[in-house]
Amino acid sequence: MAKVLVLYYSTWGHVETLAQTIADGARDVEGTQVDIYRVPELVPESVQQQAGYKTDQTAPVLEDPNALGDYDAIILGSPTRFGNMTGQLRNFLDQTGGLWAGGKLIGKVGSVFTSTGSQHGGQETTLISMQTTLLHHGMVIVGVPYSVQELSNLSEITGGTPYGATTIAGADGSRQPSENELAIARAQGRHVSEITKKLHG
Repeated sequence: MAKVLVLYYSTWGHVETLAQTIADGARDVEGTQVDIYRVPELVPESVQQQAGYKTDQTAPVLEDPNALGDYDAIILGSPTRFGNMTGQLRNFLDQTGGLWAGGKLIGKVGSVFTSTGSQHGGQETTLISMQTTLLHHGMVIVGVPYSVQELSNLSEITGGTPYGATTIAGADGSRQPSENELAIARAQGRHVSEITKKLHG
């Protein structure tokens, strides 16, 4: 049984939706166990309420970074913050030094996804910033191949990159992930599971 972890941080729910869709895609592959968790929140509750954070997310919080070592594949998701991952995910990953020192993630599969406010709001740099950390852990990076036809959809404004699934939230966060973006996310989850089974199943 290949074990896949979808681990994310989401402020207004866009990354949460992608995470759930990616997990569904990963579960499409027989012989795959998929868990979905969030990283701990760092923003005070009063600030969350004032900014309209989505606080009713159902995925449990993963408190122990060492738990990453229990999985064959890790799919990380984060909104962009000035072309980079959020502080919440960065803080969590900064606690994985013990895993790095022990080589616990070497050879495991890593993949990433994100959400931005605008069409060119740092999607690819955010994804690459997450991939850099996974590469330092010696992980095998898996993106989204161009056999996923939704990547080449030019008939609408859409997220989606070969580096990982993405969505565009809009400046006020009102835009929800489109069907095209969700199809890419599901394909990413499925692709990660397929590669993970070949390596570790």
